[in-house]
Amino acid sequence: MLQFNENGIYCPDGNFYIDPWKPVGRAITTHAHSDHARPGSKHYLAHRDSSAVMRLRLGADISLQTLGYGEPLAINGVKVSLYPAGHIPGSAQVRVEKGGEVWVVSGDYKIQPDGVCEPFEPVPCHTFITESTFGLPVYHWQPQSLVFQDINNWWRQNQSAGKVSVLCGYSLGKAQRIVKNIDLGIGRVFSHGAIFNVNETLREAGLDLPFLPKVTDGFSKKDFEGALIVAPPSVGGTTWLKRFGPHSLAVCSGWMQVRGNARRRNVDRGFVLSDHADWDGLLYAVKATAAEKVFVTHGFTSIFSRYLNETGIQAAEVKTEFGTEEEDTPNTEKAA
Repeated sequence: MLQFNENGIYCPDGNFYIDPWKPVGRAITTHAHSDHARPGSKHYLAHRDSSAVMRLRLGADISLQTLGYGEPLAINGVKVSLYPAGHIPGSAQVRVEKGGEVWVVSGDYKIQPDGVCEPFEPVPCHTFITESTFGLPVYHWQPQSLVFQDINNWWRQNQSAGKVSVLCGYSLGKAQRIVKNIDLGIGRVFSHGAIFNVNETLREAGLDLPFLPKVTDGFSKKDFEGALIVAPPSVGGTTWLKRFGPHSLAVCSGWMQVRGNARRRNVDRGFVLSDHADWDGLLYAVKATAAEKVFVTHGFTSIFSRYLNETGIQAAEVKTEFGTEEEDTPNTEKAA
């Protein structure tokens, strides 16, 4: 029912694409990260909670239709519906059905509830198209509550040492998760401008997030004493950090699971916090769909697909252009 071509994942019967990497006539978008929501398509379809950020990133004047989770839409005789992916606010899996055959495109997803996104919901299907960003057994996430205990303790320790705490996480998804789960009673929290813009866009769209003032030249070093600054990973090694005086720099990323990555990123601390599924989460998602066939689109595709085949699940890897943003690039400054 779905095909992989030079533009992306294509449904010939419905004449639409899912997360195309080139401009097309009709694009169904799983979420608003830039490797999945690309500019130039004539018409977009996404979950309604993605609407505000998609317009922020792709332009306020894009042609955008939205659906709620589980709400069906017929496109040229093909039934399309969206289900929670648990990746970032508004992220969705795309369910495509015709003649009793069901395919599901996962987009990016995580299994752990995070207090910000609608939790992941397995969708039974005949064919499942999955990511495998962290498709190695070494990747195993701790409960979120333990990670934030560590982050809160790090912040308190920095306060005692007279340092500002700068915590890096990707501006869409990770930053909101940090803001929602950090202990705001410890001290003041500020945000980098890129994160401020996304936060306020989501707050105006109805997401329950606390207001964080934006770091500007109007604040002095004294205003930042003992504070936590939430910033994108790109601030590392830049002069932007000098305004805070003595500080400790940390990053939240699934790649921090591997020893040495914090040192290679030149940060003081690394917290293992990912918006993607770990190894066990990927296996859970695949098995919960009861799919007869699995396509693996990005990440550790060969290893994960080989493991599925060895355990009796028919699987194949597919080359795509996903994985150029957020945590899909472990050795670049864009990884988070």
